[in-house]
Amino acid sequence: MFVTPDHYVFRMLYSQGIALEDLGIEKIDGSAFETDPREIWRRFASHYHLFRGTPSRLWIAHCLTQPEYRPRALFDRFSVDVIATTEGALDTLEHHNAITKSGWGGRVITTYRPDAVIDPDYPQFSANLQRFAEITNCETTTW
Repeated sequence: MFVTPDHYVFRMLYSQGIALEDLGIEKIDGSAFETDPREIWRRFASHYHLFRGTPSRLWIAHCLTQPEYRPRALFDRFSVDVIATTEGALDTLEHHNAITKSGWGGRVITTYRPDAVIDPDYPQFSANLQRFAEITNCETTTW
């Protein structure tokens, strides 16, 4: 949840020769990529020295260690009304459910990104469409 969604982090590592798929970034052709979060974290940690002198390093080393810079504290401090995340059509929304169950009062909504089930050129489109049919309880012939 730290390396893969943060383009500042993964772009720095990529610029230093670390393959994006080794950081958990899915390849456009659908080929294999790292899915073990511990392995991705280890890769980040072993290259942490590359961030010396960067804003990302300052943020990580100084700000994120303080309670007032935790995401929920920042949400409240800056009076954020809502945060919108982007999920694919096949995502389970498990993180949204965890936020809801945590009792936190912040509002986090999802936005729908249907690329994987509407673009026939998308890798594994047919399999994705079949899975989408299962999730929605609809026949693929209706699409």
